[in-house]
Amino acid sequence: MGGHKEQGGARQGFDVADAAPLLLDPHGLVTGWTAHAERLLGHRAEEAVGRKFADLLEAEDAERMEDLLDRCRTGGDGTGLMTALHRDGRPVPVSVRVTPTTAPQGRPGVLVLLSELGDDARGWDMSRGVLEQIVVGNPIGIAIVDTELRFVWSNAALERWGGGPGRTRVGLRVADVQPGMDSEAVEGRMRHVLETGEQVIGYEYVGRVRSAPLRETAHMLSFTRLEDERGDPMGVYYTVVDVTDRHRARQRLALLDRAGQYIGRTLDVMTTAQELADVAVPGLADFVTVDLLETVLHGAEPVPEPEPLAGSERIPLRRAGHRSLYEDLPRTSVDSGAVVSYLADSPPVRCLTTGRSWRQGQLDPLAVEWSADAPDGRGSTFLELGLQSVMIVPIRARGVTLGLTTFFRRRQSPFDADDLHLAEDLVSRAAVCVENARRYTRERDAALVLQRSLLPRRLPDQDAVEVAACYRPADELTGLGGDWYDLIPLSGARVALVVGEVPGHGIDAAAAMGRLRTAVRTLAAIDLPPEEVLAHLDDLALRSARDDGDGDGDGEGDNDGERGGRQGNSVGSACLYVVYDPADGRCTMAAAGHPAPAVVAPDGAVGFVDLPPGPALGVGGPPFEAVELSLDEGSTLVLHTDGLLAHGDGGAEETGRERLRRALEGTARELRPSCQAVVDALVPVRPEDDVAVLMARTRRLAPGQIAAWDLPPDPAVVADARRTAQDQLARWGLDEELKFTTELLVSELVTNAIRHASGRVRLRLIRERTLVCEVLDGGASAPHLRHPRAMDEGGRGLLLVSQLAERWGTRFVPDGKIIWAEQPLPASSE
Repeated sequence: MGGHKEQGGARQGFDVADAAPLLLDPHGLVTGWTAHAERLLGHRAEEAVGRKFADLLEAEDAERMEDLLDRCRTGGDGTGLMTALHRDGRPVPVSVRVTPTTAPQGRPGVLVLLSELGDDARGWDMSRGVLEQIVVGNPIGIAIVDTELRFVWSNAALERWGGGPGRTRVGLRVADVQPGMDSEAVEGRMRHVLETGEQVIGYEYVGRVRSAPLRETAHMLSFTRLEDERGDPMGVYYTVVDVTDRHRARQRLALLDRAGQYIGRTLDVMTTAQELADVAVPGLADFVTVDLLETVLHGAEPVPEPEPLAGSERIPLRRAGHRSLYEDLPRTSVDSGAVVSYLADSPPVRCLTTGRSWRQGQLDPLAVEWSADAPDGRGSTFLELGLQSVMIVPIRARGVTLGLTTFFRRRQSPFDADDLHLAEDLVSRAAVCVENARRYTRERDAALVLQRSLLPRRLPDQDAVEVAACYRPADELTGLGGDWYDLIPLSGARVALVVGEVPGHGIDAAAAMGRLRTAVRTLAAIDLPPEEVLAHLDDLALRSARDDGDGDGDGEGDNDGERGGRQGNSVGSACLYVVYDPADGRCTMAAAGHPAPAVVAPDGAVGFVDLPPGPALGVGGPPFEAVELSLDEGSTLVLHTDGLLAHGDGGAEETGRERLRRALEGTARELRPSCQAVVDALVPVRPEDDVAVLMARTRRLAPGQIAAWDLPPDPAVVADARRTAQDQLARWGLDEELKFTTELLVSELVTNAIRHASGRVRLRLIRERTLVCEVLDGGASAPHLRHPRAMDEGGRGLLLVSQLAERWGTRFVPDGKIIWAEQPLPASSE
């Protein structure tokens, strides 16, 4: 049968006394016809017997009849609604019931009962008794109030929420039955229904009722107006359903959603702990404390499980966060970051050592708080603090305990098992954020240590230039990037100024930068020209790329768009190397993929050095070219990485240079504030690229600080050179302290130049922070320090120089080489 018709038939009911019976054989042929069937359908017995019963039905129902007969053949029965055809052709709606039976002579048959379904079909009798069964036995609370909002009737289910039996409510109002309830809000909706006739469905009331005075509950109420036969209001009929579980589930989801939004917004351990306390109050507790192991705050790895305490031993904890709903909690405030100690074998210590949560629905009011740091040695009782219920949940991540979160309630209902599960879920989410913050703290501290070791803490003192530097990294979290600057004192009172950058940001870029900076200092120590320094750095970048597995070092490694290879690789790095000589103001520089420096003349005019940029390190290309220029005293060299020019409205280099020109024209005379002002003017607080700026204002050595003599290549002039140097020391007031050693140094260096070199010989003394002795000759080979045997007649000159001088070395110049030696000045002459 059709599903809808079968259900409809079930709803109508079936009266056997009024049914018209007839018999069918198993194939559906009519074998027995009754007078009642004749009255119902109009067919006489001789007309119906022998015909298929399906022929007496409408075509659609005739097909369904076969399904009913199949059920009877297998021992089943069926009921449904069909439309039969009267003898005169009109349709007759009937209820059909078929059941298997035994016909006369013991043959199987089918009994069919037909019941007419007219407009007067009586259906269920909805009498007062039936209606009372519906409302009285209903598990939903039901009540009726009159137009004055006084109870006139209520069912037994309403008693579950307090207020007594229904007979005691009659004549009372909601405020009388539920004194703790917000009766004005409920009665306001009743009046609205009485006045307008509009139903109020699904009004949710959250509060306390007499059946649960200590905890918050939620009920769903619906209101309908009752009217008399004239349509005038008689009262309000309303239902009450307890939806506390659903309400608490929504609260839990809302709390966890809020935790996901607000916990872990920073990578600071203390901030994350405070966010946990802020989220839990007042949604879960009245007072929350978060205590972390001291090692966690420092970023150190926590131990898998703290050992149980012995005697008076304490586990070091620090208060990382707390939040209270009441001003008098905590009575003795523990500031964030302060040490927190708990009594041995107290619940917090047990939770910390076992890693398991603990809950107590009702605290002993006379028990003393667990803190071991109470003032005057006396702790407050839980009654004095007004605390009634507690949960302690360890903060655990990656299988280790990081600290504790303690939840207290004062006036809310006691914590139950569901509250503990919610607290554990909340703390577990926060634990991941605390662990991430701890690991970041460790990485940041390591990065800062690396930064301090790689970038110069202070630039060395010297007399060649006045310097100021500024560094702004793109990685604001670690404060570390791949740009660097340096100032390296060279021989002869000269200095090397260096600015460079490697691709990428963070600790990997800093490590690559450290390798390059070390290499630059090593190459500067052997006094190579700028272009040769860059050539050696280029070779170093290529070897580094091969060692790191970047193929042929072509800069096309796994860079994900980073310029010049993988982050942390030296390939693609840029460098500007400048050598300045204060003796004559000459400045020599070369660049590898780096912007040329700006020059601010003493009169304030700003220009840029015409310097070939050269290829970046490790990418191949033409050889590096050096440019030499002469700078007036008081000129300012502005060396910078390309990040300084990359933050304008346009990305073109000329646009960046023009912005830099305007910034330099408006700077103050003092270098340090000028350097900071230039960076602030051109670079945002959070730049997209690291920025390093080194500003150097040139100085000149006074003519009286330099003495030079050209010497003929004759061994006889050695004695004259010694006397000349002695006279110069006397004029400088250094003849008493440095006379003997200087004579020996001059003698050995001049003798060595005349004996082993060709061409002119030049002796120069420089009095700066040290006394420098230089001898120039036309030779192209560097001298070698030897350790002669006892019977050797020579070979002791450079050995003697190395013993007498504080520093010595060789540097090559276009017309030969210079061997130099430095001696510290006496304290009285500095």
